Amino acid sequence: MGAWAMSGLARRFGMCRWWCAAYVLLFSATVAAAPTEYEVKAAFIHNVVKFVDWPMQPASADGMLRFCVVGQDVFGRALDVLRDKPIGAMTWQVVVVNGKTDLRECRVLFISGSETGNVKRVLDSLKSSPVLTIGDTESYGELGVIVNFYLEDGKVRFEINPEAAKRVGLKMSSQLLKLARIVQ
Repeated sequence: MGAWAMSGLARRFGMCRWWCAAYVLLFSATVAAAPTEYEVKAAFIHNVVKFVDWPMQPASADGMLRFCVVGQDVFGRALDVLRDKPIGAMTWQVVVVNGKTDLRECRVLFISGSETGNVKRVLDSLKSSPVLTIGDTESYGELGVIVNFYLEDGKVRFEINPEAAKRVGLKMSSQLLKLARIVQ
C-alpha cells in the first residue's frame, strides 16, 4: 500500500475514534446528569449533621435518625441520597410530618417554604428541644431556623444562626461555622 492509502486509512480511523469518543461523552453526560438543587441540599444536610453535637446522643429505640419535613415535600426523591449513609451508629429515616407527628421526636427538621407563615409556630412547638431546624427560604435564619440554604451564583450555600442553635442546646462545630454565613 502506498503512503496516500495509509494516510487515508489513518484519517478514517482517527475520525472513527473521534466520533466514538464524542458519542461516549454525549451518552455519559446524559446518564450522569448533574445533581439537582435538592440532591445537593440533601448531601449538605448529611454533612452538616456530622458537625453538630446534641446535648444527649440523638438516639431512638430503632437506631434511626429522624429527618422530618414540615410542609410541602420539595425534596421528592432527592432524599434517596441519604439512604444507607450512616451518622455514627444511626441511619436516616425520612418522615413527612402530619398532624399527629410530634416534632420533638425529629432530630433534623426541614421547614419548607410553604410554611413561611407558620415558622414561628413550628419553632415554638419545639420549645427548647434539641432539634436541628433547616430551611431554604429567605429570612428563615433571622426568624430562628438554625441552618438555612440559599443560592449564590447558581451554587447552594448555607447560613447558620448560632444563637438559635445555642437556645436549643446544639453545638455547631467551629469548622462548620467557618464555612457558613453567620446570621443573628
